[in-house]
This record gives sequence, structure tokens and C-alpha cells, in this order.
Amino acid sequence: MAADDDRPDRNDTPLGGDAATPRGAADRARARHTAVGPIVSSGHLAAGAMPALSEIEFGMVMYIHAFNRWIVRCMAAAGVPDLSPLDVLVLHNVNHRAKAKTLSDICLVLNIEDTHTVAYALKKLERLKLVKSGRRGKEKLAAITPAGEAACRKYAEIREALLVDSVLSTGVEGAALSEVARRIRSLSGHYDQAARAAASL
Repeated sequence: MAADDDRPDRNDTPLGGDAATPRGAADRARARHTAVGPIVSSGHLAAGAMPALSEIEFGMVMYIHAFNRWIVRCMAAAGVPDLSPLDVLVLHNVNHRAKAKTLSDICLVLNIEDTHTVAYALKKLERLKLVKSGRRGKEKLAAITPAGEAACRKYAEIREALLVDSVLSTGVEGAALSEVARRIRSLSGHYDQAARAAASL
């Protein structure tokens, strides 16, 4: 009978790298991914030269819908129910740095082309007394009200308790998330350029 030391290690991996190390785990994860194929929602789009882009798109679809659900429910928990995801985004942007914003300012920052959707959101927020309108010369401005500021502050508190603490518990580093954010912003420029090109076809 062979001694225990002569038996093959059940944790040996042909990928090189100790299975107990982060590198070994990463190698095994990559191998599983290769065997299964890219995780996408539209296989016909992933059949081109860059399947990874389809993976990003699928991840973004999941992220966008989860994010939209989250911001609406977090704002409801902060005491302001019945807002749409765009309403919540506009409210936070108007509150940003306590500076009054024009409609074009908001659309530019949020990368929104259909300005009427933001105009409608501002009217709704004004009816709820979360935002107030003003003027700077001929420009119409939107500014946060005390009630709007209080709602954003309560939202931030709930976000820290329910979302930020949860993400921190995963051990992910802020620098890694910042790099992901930078790459997504860069990719958004490619999609904008491609959209302009498609509109000219």
C-alpha cells in the first residue's frame, strides 16, 4: 500500500499554480470560464471578434436593472416614494455640490440625449418641493430645497448602511472599483461614437 506522501494530491491542478493560492484559484476560474464559454444574453452577438464585449454588455444590463431597483427603493426608504430611477438621479445631481443647475448641465453630466425626460423629472421634483426653479439671465435653473437636501442626506445614510457596508465586506478595494469605473466611462465614449455612426447609415 502506497504511503500517503506517494499519493497524488487531490488538489493538484494542471493549470500551474497552487490551488490554495489566489493565482491557482484564478487559473481554475479561467479554465471553467473557457469550458463554459462567455456568459452573455445574446450568443449571436458574442460570436464576433470580441466575445468579452458581449459579457460586459450582459453584466451592464444586469447592473443597470439592479441599480435602478436599488435607487428607487432606497429613496422610498428615505421617505420619498413613487420616484422613477431618472427622478432619483436628477435629484441627486441637482443636490451635487449645492450648486444650481441648468437643464443642459444635468443632461450633459448624466449623458442624457432626450432633454424632455429630464425637464419632466424636474417638474415632478418641483411639485414635490424637493427642487425649486430660478433664473440666471435667460437660463432657467434648478436648485435643491431643504426638503430635497434632507432626502438626499437620508438616502446617503441608508446607502452606507445597506449597500456600502455590504460591498466592503467582500474585501474589494476602492482602487479596483475606480479602475472599473474608469474603463466603463471610456467604453461609453466608444458606444456614443458608434451610435453617431449608426445614425448616419
